[in-house]
Amino acid sequence: MKPNTYLKIKKKSDCVMSLLAFVLLSPILIIIMFVIKLSNVRAPVFFKQKRVGEDGHLFYMYKFRTMHVDAEAQLDHYLKQNEIEGAMFKLRNDPRVTKFGRILRKVSLDELPQLWNVIKGDMALVGPRPPLPREVAEYTPHDKKRLSIIPGCTGLWQVSGRNELSFQEMVELDLQYIQQVSFKLDAKIIGKTVLVILIPKGAY
Repeated sequence: MKPNTYLKIKKKSDCVMSLLAFVLLSPILIIIMFVIKLSNVRAPVFFKQKRVGEDGHLFYMYKFRTMHVDAEAQLDHYLKQNEIEGAMFKLRNDPRVTKFGRILRKVSLDELPQLWNVIKGDMALVGPRPPLPREVAEYTPHDKKRLSIIPGCTGLWQVSGRNELSFQEMVELDLQYIQQVSFKLDAKIIGKTVLVILIPKGAY
């Protein structure tokens, strides 16, 4: 199948599957929204953050809020404690994360609002994860190759170790995916993603 044909079919099928997922998962979504709002009635339920998509396109990615409302303001204080080498920030016991937020992150349910990003066309169900602008500023020309296709809600990185892998290992997995894109590979990654959610490993 030609790349353009694959991408056109993938975009339409991703949109349909995301709409269906919204309907099927609506009870879970409502419960999560209720618990987050109950923990802090004045704080927002959703968290939006500017990300870099295909070919450097900037867009807002959505998540359920898993951190305290002043988390972004505190980021600079914790950057030196980064536990992953390279242009990415991860902190296993990040004090900015709420108790319920840790549960959501462990099972990746905080990512569910990104189905809306898929419907909007900013993201796909499968693809490289969209980085932050400050991360892309540190990218080498080789690293930027992972921005050559539309980013995804899940990908090879998520099902191959996630935060247990280095930044460069993530880049190589993304480039491997880009070189081998197919519906068969997408289905395989989605299947493995379900297993990762049921048996969490490497998420924090």
